[in-house]
Amino acid sequence: MNSALSLTKDPIPSLIKKIALPASVGTLFQTLFNVVDTFFAGKISPEALSALAKSFPIYFIIIAACVGVTVGGTSLIANSIGENNKEKVLGYFANTIIYAFLISILITIIGLVFSPSLFALMGSDDEVILLSLKYTNVIFAGSIVFIMVVALNSLLHADGDTKTFRNILILSFFLNIILNPLFIFGFGFIPAMGIVGIGVATIVAQFVGLLIIFNKIIKSSRIKDISIKYFYPKVYLLKNLFFQSAPISAALLLISVGNFIIFAYIGVFGEYATAGYGSAARFEQILLLPVLGLNTAIISIIGQNFGAKNFSRVKESYFKAVMYGFTLMLISGLIIFLSADKIVSIFSNNQDVISFGTTYLKISALIFPAYPIFFISNGFFMAIKKSTYSMYLNIIRNVILFVPTIIMAKMFDGSFQTFFWSYCFFNWIYVLCLFAFVSAYIKRNLN
Repeated sequence: MNSALSLTKDPIPSLIKKIALPASVGTLFQTLFNVVDTFFAGKISPEALSALAKSFPIYFIIIAACVGVTVGGTSLIANSIGENNKEKVLGYFANTIIYAFLISILITIIGLVFSPSLFALMGSDDEVILLSLKYTNVIFAGSIVFIMVVALNSLLHADGDTKTFRNILILSFFLNIILNPLFIFGFGFIPAMGIVGIGVATIVAQFVGLLIIFNKIIKSSRIKDISIKYFYPKVYLLKNLFFQSAPISAALLLISVGNFIIFAYIGVFGEYATAGYGSAARFEQILLLPVLGLNTAIISIIGQNFGAKNFSRVKESYFKAVMYGFTLMLISGLIIFLSADKIVSIFSNNQDVISFGTTYLKISALIFPAYPIFFISNGFFMAIKKSTYSMYLNIIRNVILFVPTIIMAKMFDGSFQTFFWSYCFFNWIYVLCLFAFVSAYIKRNLN
């Protein structure tokens, strides 16, 4: 437990800083973890780089499950802490672990069974499909490790402790640097595994993180009174976890759908277009880290204050987080616009890959200030136990928004560049409407 913080009493700006900064640093290293994977995939071949890029929408199934579990658990535990209900804290913690185990089984089955068809739908050639499956099969086989890490972490995040997970992500990053070349190219008795080695390195690093976070959790004063009875499945607790987490996971799966649509559209421009976009998209996540850190912070802060009925602090948390995020993303967008070509050249020396990636990044940089409004608004609804709102917001952005985007792109020349200009335009229209909606919701319901 992070006893230095009182999420219901300490000044909001101070809390946002103390929670968001460690979360952002942790997410930085999580993103750099993926950048390392992308870097080494590029060392194997351009086809391997394309395979890893096309694996991301499918790999995102695990990410969606992880976020659903951790946000569902975090928000319900945080609300219980705000209500000062110890029984509910222990019950939700134990049943979050049970829920995570059940979800991991489902995700593994889905991933192993449906991945081949999904890769084929993206228009990949046979070599890229084979490489993609070699990677994703390993990842899905080890999905229980990913999901158990975030299930345990939900207790820490609910209490405002983002430092422990940050430290685990930093360690995992450095482990990945060592393990990737070891498993990809082989050494001594370890055979060269190629792209399979990227997946093996990921699972090994995640398992080390699981051991560390388990050791931290068993020392937490929040669960000092826990016993085996709390780990008997409670239908009503599992039901609440499902209805809190499933809409979030469904919403995030729609991000995967959105990525799938993008890859399907740009796939007609060739594997180099896919490789350029994929490598650029991986890197841009680094500069989105402050937004993700702010999102983590407000789920914890708003979750506890909503449970304690401190609605003025809920309102202050949302608007301050949006203001901070907007300012930071203006700066990040400028950085990525000015250095786009240098960023993509880190992953490939192929001029076509660099050209496509640079084009995407320069346009994407103009969307950056819009991201805080979307992500923080999602976090707001998750924290107040309105997860279905988050699902609707993601349906609009990651599915419906592509309809006018593609129509507008086709009205002009339908090119790679025109598609992303259209995407930029409709993203801004959407987030401005979203901010007006959330502002009206707060005024109507939280005064």
